[in-house]
Amino acid sequence: MDKIDEIEAGLQAPNTSETISNLTAKTYNSGFFQAHDTYNALSAASDGKIYYILSSDKIDFAGKMYVYDPELDDTEFIADLNDVCGEQGKMFIPQGKSHTRFYESKGKLYFSTHVGYYELIRGMDRLPVNPPAGYKLYPGGHVISYDLKTKVFEDLALLPNGEGMVSMTMDCDRGQIYGITWPKGSFVHYDVNTNVLKNLGQISGNGEGGEPGDDFRSLCRSLVVDPNDGTVYFSTSEGDIFSYNPNEGKIEKLADINLRLDYFGKYDPTRPGSMGYNWRKIFWYKPENVAYGVHGNSGYLFRFNPQNKHVEVVRRITSEPSHKSGMFDQFSYGYLGFQLGPDAETIYYLTGGPIYENGKRIAGDDEIAKGAAKGLENLHLITYNIPSCTYKDHGPVFYENGDRPLYVNSIAIGKGGEVYALARVTENGHTRTDLIKIPNPFL
Repeated sequence: MDKIDEIEAGLQAPNTSETISNLTAKTYNSGFFQAHDTYNALSAASDGKIYYILSSDKIDFAGKMYVYDPELDDTEFIADLNDVCGEQGKMFIPQGKSHTRFYESKGKLYFSTHVGYYELIRGMDRLPVNPPAGYKLYPGGHVISYDLKTKVFEDLALLPNGEGMVSMTMDCDRGQIYGITWPKGSFVHYDVNTNVLKNLGQISGNGEGGEPGDDFRSLCRSLVVDPNDGTVYFSTSEGDIFSYNPNEGKIEKLADINLRLDYFGKYDPTRPGSMGYNWRKIFWYKPENVAYGVHGNSGYLFRFNPQNKHVEVVRRITSEPSHKSGMFDQFSYGYLGFQLGPDAETIYYLTGGPIYENGKRIAGDDEIAKGAAKGLENLHLITYNIPSCTYKDHGPVFYENGDRPLYVNSIAIGKGGEVYALARVTENGHTRTDLIKIPNPFL
């Protein structure tokens, strides 16, 4: 038990008589030695398989797409993102990753690509302006479709201004794709039916391409569509909520509603190192005609009703040990592993939990200048059933060898209730990001 501290290994929770169980995750080796931290790019499809993209932060490697078959319990390589985008051998800074989930519509998966190789400029990771010798500047991200039956990709659109797609959602019924580009934060709308891409302009200062203390703004990582009328909503680091309806064609700020709630904390939206008042992840919940979201740093679950312009805090959805210690999430942006399960009423959330040594909590850094972990923490699986208001911490997750899954910002739930994520895996002294599977927590 050298790698699992006693408190989180199923012995005793701090300051209580309660015992904490733990979950054992299985790791997979997709064969991508260089795979780096990956965000969102993981989804379950209607064919019962799990599709995912592993990222690269290298100048000479693009991201790669894979599929996991639960029946075979095996992974399979599908494609290199540079190949998919028609850029193999052209010496552009590569399509290093996808920053979005897969959205399924009419037998196809839709996703977008993003840059993974950055240039350090004045202490911050930036979109490169000085490419390495022999390379050309990043050409911009792509909107891509993948046919589940024919296994054919289609390159649908190139994003404007040489930027990648940092967040994306899709109105699958109407065939409309919406996204926010990185680093400057333009809102884009792509109509699958007409093959037209619209750029609605920047939505929050100069985005993450701005100067700290001035026009820098962390960009929203999750958008949500109201299926009733097709309106899409997104937040800003200042805490404002905006809407866009494709029929009206303009972006509007919602009046008399915002996310600047005391429970979420206090933030300077001009400073990097947090998502500010942005929601971290959000989805639509049809039975109530509302959206459920989570604020990243504070871990508060909330309900957003766009009809009556109301935001209601539900409860803190962090781990039990985080509740007891009062700890914020250690990942500076909060977590993207937040999704409605196959029963369409249970939220699954992969979040953090404190680590204790000799009865004392390991503290992280007070401040960090980018989206990264402030300190080491455990990974916890939380579920929250919406109709019954039932919260459950299923405990920390460990690998069979006792290692902790780290840098987890993705989630997918299989038909059998098993939970998938993309996490750091260390084998033979080398760390890569890869697929992991957590058994159904309710069995």
